[in-house]
This record gives sequence, C-alpha cells and structure tokens, in this order.
Amino acid sequence: MKNLFIIFLKGIYTNTLRILFAADRVTSKDIKDSILQGKVKYPEVLNDESCIGCGGCENICPVEAIEMEPLKKPIELVKGYTKSERPKYDPLKCIYCFWCHDYCPIYAFYGKPGAIHPREVGEFKADPSKLLEEPIVLKEKKIKEIIDTMAKDASKYFEEV
Repeated sequence: MKNLFIIFLKGIYTNTLRILFAADRVTSKDIKDSILQGKVKYPEVLNDESCIGCGGCENICPVEAIEMEPLKKPIELVKGYTKSERPKYDPLKCIYCFWCHDYCPIYAFYGKPGAIHPREVGEFKADPSKLLEEPIVLKEKKIKEIIDTMAKDASKYFEEV
C-alpha cells in the first residue's frame, strides 16, 4: 500500500510540473506558438510541374479529398493533349491511403514519383511533355492490379436484371 501511495504522489508531482511549468515539453515554443496562431504550413503535396492534369487522383480518392480546378491558362503538354486542370488537395479530408500517388500515371506508368503525395512530394520534378512521349512500361502485376480495380469500380454501374 505504501508503494501505491508513493506512485500516486510522484504522479501528482510530475503532472503538476507538466501543467504549470511545461516540464519535459516535446514541442518547441516556436512550433507551439505557430500552432496557436494558425501559422502551420502544410507540406507541399502537389508537384504542379510533374502533373499532367488527368484527374486520376480525384477519381480514385475514396474520401473526395481531391478535386480538380481549372487552370487560368491551359498548357499543351504534347500534341493532342492539353492540361486544363490541376488537383486541389484538402488535408482535412485525407485519410492517407496514398491511392492518389499510387494511381497517378506518372508513378503507375513511368515509375517516377507521383505528382501528388499526401505526405510530401519532395524535390523531384518530371517534365510531363517528355514523359508522355516515352513508351509506357507496366509490369504484369501492375496490369492485373489496374484490371482488378477497374473491374471492381465498374461493377457498381451494372445491376442484375
């Protein structure tokens, strides 16, 4: 019983220090202040230069955290293909499933880092004009995954008669 009482007193002492004096704080004062002032900067999740504007990320997102917005000035990437939209990402809706990245054609077809990534896109920049001229190389596993996903999604359009 004595040991239980000592543990209880240590807990009161430790929590009092934490509450009143911010002892053993893990968040720096600068970060805490930026959070309280609403100045937190989200990581860059879209690499506009690499994006082809296909809308695949919007279509695959299960929680509608991505929507396409029109560009002020469309960009012709290759003859016959013009990028007219770009993704707009809502981090408050995102569940971090990473489908937007995994199904981005830049990643899925060309093996380059996707133009969108919920955590952070990093420094990689792809020139979609050059990429779209390259042949698409898919592994058999990826082709099966795409077919399975498309078949699953298409099944909702067919009803039993």
